[in-house]
Amino acid sequence: MTLHRRKNPADIIRVILITIVLMFAALCCIFPFYWMILNSFKQPMDIFKVPVDIITFNLTVDSYIEVFNYGNGLLWRAYLNSLLIAFLSTIGTLFTSSLAAFAFAKMRFKGSKPLYTLFIATLLIPGQVTMLPLFIVFASIGWIDTFLPLIIPGVMINTYGVFMLRQFIVSIPNELLEAAEIDGCGYFRKYFKIVLPLCKPALITLGLFSFIGSWNNYFGQLIYLSSESLTTIPLFIAGLKETHMTGVEWGRIMAATTLSVVPIAIIYLKCQKYFVQGIATTGLK
Repeated sequence: MTLHRRKNPADIIRVILITIVLMFAALCCIFPFYWMILNSFKQPMDIFKVPVDIITFNLTVDSYIEVFNYGNGLLWRAYLNSLLIAFLSTIGTLFTSSLAAFAFAKMRFKGSKPLYTLFIATLLIPGQVTMLPLFIVFASIGWIDTFLPLIIPGVMINTYGVFMLRQFIVSIPNELLEAAEIDGCGYFRKYFKIVLPLCKPALITLGLFSFIGSWNNYFGQLIYLSSESLTTIPLFIAGLKETHMTGVEWGRIMAATTLSVVPIAIIYLKCQKYFVQGIATTGLK
């Protein structure tokens, strides 16, 4: 005989309330994207219409046509430049951060703990403090108006990436590495054969953060890039705002912004499972 536990009315009410709150929060998160996409298809004058049309069928693709035709196909060049910067920065960051994290997590050397503490303390330094010194250094070595200032600093040091991966690598049992050492594996073979495969969720999570950060790095790209051939997506969108004498054409900007979100959305949807797993398991033993 199967006994069915009666559900407590208080539990049912709590579940309903939590569901309502989560649905409301989800709508609040989704609405800005819906509003952006809707305005990208609206007629220019309908964007400022009062009362506002939350739902409308008077749509057009003129804003997208203008964006694709702007600057004789400048959008495609901006896409390629942004993808190149984000891809190289992400790959380099994953490699250097995982190496440093492995060293801090599994290698014991003199001064490792004070060095790691000092390394993590750099998170307290705002980026604005180092902005001018870095610009002077890059200008002195001829890196201005190149992609190098946007790639090399993040590859050379990514404190958050090292911290995140170290927390994950610490949870890997030492017995696995000891067994590999008995079989004759050195540090690099243990790193490539054991640590990296086990860190796949954390690596994908960090890669997603790094890619998005590099893709959206408007301020850095504004400072270091000036040639039209080096235009990126954030600079392209800013250029749309600045090149109209009669006022800002928000339809074109919304269309360009919608197009800029597409690669990020695709990458996130592809990596969502590993992203959630990486966030949930980082730092757990």
